[in-house]
Amino acid sequence: MKQYLAGKIRNVALAGHSSSGKTTLAEALLFKTGYSDRFGKVAEGNTVCDFDPEEIKRKVSVSSTVAPFAWGSTKINLIDTPGLFDFEGGMYEGITAAESVLIAVSGRSGVEVGTEKAYALADSMGKAKMFFVTQMDMEHVDFYKVLEQLKASFGPSVCPLVVPYMEDGKVLCYINLIDNKAYTYTNGEISGTDMPDTGHRLEGLSAAISEAIAETDEELFEKYFSGEQFTRDEILHGIHQGVKSGSIAPVFCGSAVTMDGMDMLLDAIADHLPSAYESAGLPATDEAGEEVLIDCTDEAPTAVFVFKTIADPFVGKLSYVKVVSGKITADSELINMRTGSVERLGKLLHTRGKKQEDTTIISAGDIGAITKLAEAVTGDTLCEASRKVRFAEMKFPNPTLSMAVVAKNKGDEGKVAQGMQRLMEEDPTATFRQDAETKQQIITGLGEQHLDVIVSKLKSKFGVEISLEAARVPYRETIQKKVKVQGRHKKQSGGHGQFGDVWIEFEPCDSEGLVFEEKVFGGAVPKNYFPAVEKGLQESVQKGVLAGYPVVGLKATLLDGSYHPVDSSEMAFKMAAAIAYKTALPQAAPAILEPIGTLSVTVPDTYTGDIMGDLNKRRGRVLGMEPAGKGLTIIQSEVPMSEMSDFTVTLRSITQGRGSFQLEFARYELLPKQLEEKVIAEAAKLAE
Repeated sequence: MKQYLAGKIRNVALAGHSSSGKTTLAEALLFKTGYSDRFGKVAEGNTVCDFDPEEIKRKVSVSSTVAPFAWGSTKINLIDTPGLFDFEGGMYEGITAAESVLIAVSGRSGVEVGTEKAYALADSMGKAKMFFVTQMDMEHVDFYKVLEQLKASFGPSVCPLVVPYMEDGKVLCYINLIDNKAYTYTNGEISGTDMPDTGHRLEGLSAAISEAIAETDEELFEKYFSGEQFTRDEILHGIHQGVKSGSIAPVFCGSAVTMDGMDMLLDAIADHLPSAYESAGLPATDEAGEEVLIDCTDEAPTAVFVFKTIADPFVGKLSYVKVVSGKITADSELINMRTGSVERLGKLLHTRGKKQEDTTIISAGDIGAITKLAEAVTGDTLCEASRKVRFAEMKFPNPTLSMAVVAKNKGDEGKVAQGMQRLMEEDPTATFRQDAETKQQIITGLGEQHLDVIVSKLKSKFGVEISLEAARVPYRETIQKKVKVQGRHKKQSGGHGQFGDVWIEFEPCDSEGLVFEEKVFGGAVPKNYFPAVEKGLQESVQKGVLAGYPVVGLKATLLDGSYHPVDSSEMAFKMAAAIAYKTALPQAAPAILEPIGTLSVTVPDTYTGDIMGDLNKRRGRVLGMEPAGKGLTIIQSEVPMSEMSDFTVTLRSITQGRGSFQLEFARYELLPKQLEEKVIAEAAKLAE
């Protein structure tokens, strides 16, 4: 593509609920503008934006995709983002890189959770917002019902600019409220038609538009107040300013399948949405930590933001960047502000789905990709040495569903770790860790489908096959009463024998491990053997007598014993201590401790009762509730970690995806006696 100035570039994230028609809408826009020679279909796996093998297989978007095209003199970088909550990270990437968010809303389903999430994220990032009501060619669509839902959900900023005229459930024409003209479509081609009789409905909508425009400018307000009509230029200027400031969120409608309304939507993107020049400057800080203003011009010092990474074991790493200021060429050398090192740029590309087009320059306000950056990862800032700045850290949803890895082939654990490190480069919502205690590899993601895709990518990209199972819970063991026992180790085997004899008192205490003391009088056990006794106990507490879990809260006091001047040794006293431990613990009312977590759940008010009921089933204790604003409540509770493995799935099901939570380990507590048997049996099974 040719180069465009920042004032002629629109970076637009396409977001919305799953199945609202986002990818089909992107396909229609690419086809309409001539940048795709065929109209692909999601069901057939041949769309421009859903090109990943996982997307073709699942028939849903799993990552964000950049698809640039031109409309008139304007370049539009469309970023198609996933609607499924399991792949929400892609929506965060797309909205971060864009200045505007086009939210697709199904004409049949109306406002859904994904609509609310897309709007809330766009709003929190200060992005301009526009709605497109899709699927107007289908049966049972109700545009005006959807419009009322939009207004009820998002307030008075919602402002329809194109509305349908319908009879018997079918769209007869579309009315452009700016031009006050009606249009029909035949095979995607627009034709003017007579204005239908809509009664007073259009008068009210037109008045609402004029009122919204008047709020954007003092001169326009005075003109509106005096009863004068706005000119078309004033209307366009007012809408543009209102969209940029967030006071207007225009609504358009049509059908991507039949191409109805695509031209009016493209005109609206070019006319109403802010350009990269107007609002591409992301929040940034300089080396002193002061906030700085980044001008989006080619002449300014270069500052680049990495908003997405693709890790491919064959092609290498591909970094998607937004050039916020200045310009980059293949010989540019930029400083990575996270590492402090110089990044030498590889090949520069403009991508459209999987198609790549070489370019010699990516200018201010534009989006492109760079191959084989050595150290850059998603969220990094690259800039010139003459002006070191850092953009705000990218935010992503916290992964909450953890599962343990089971490698199909023994010895593949290293391959799993290497593959996950590469996958985490391209997916910041996935985490991987090696649990030192349970010896399991743990993968954490946003949901079941997210983890399923990770498993699939490990196989297809890195040749390692795994399955997932529930992660083991790191229980502990302790004692509940005081006992005093003898540990005696005596062995005669010709020559020097082995002899160690100790009396140790074991009792409960408040500690995270073993507390050792000695109160030996008269040299019954020589001092030089004390460390051996303690070492024998420290090794012993690594395994409890009930289920083999580490023992905590144990105090051992060496009181007495005896020794042999020839046969006693450190090893003998170490063995004697271990014998005392094994003798004492079964007598000391051993018990299993379970990890307890502090849980903070944020849910819509209407679901608080259901969530509290679910927490009770998980043996949780609700500590309190507090309002979180916007109809949300935070429920604070304590809950056993062993009961939380599927809470992510349950919470999403109960709240339709509106709930979120944070869970942190707090302490250990006694496991109820009736549950001990099950834990002991499971531990025995693992030990086989």
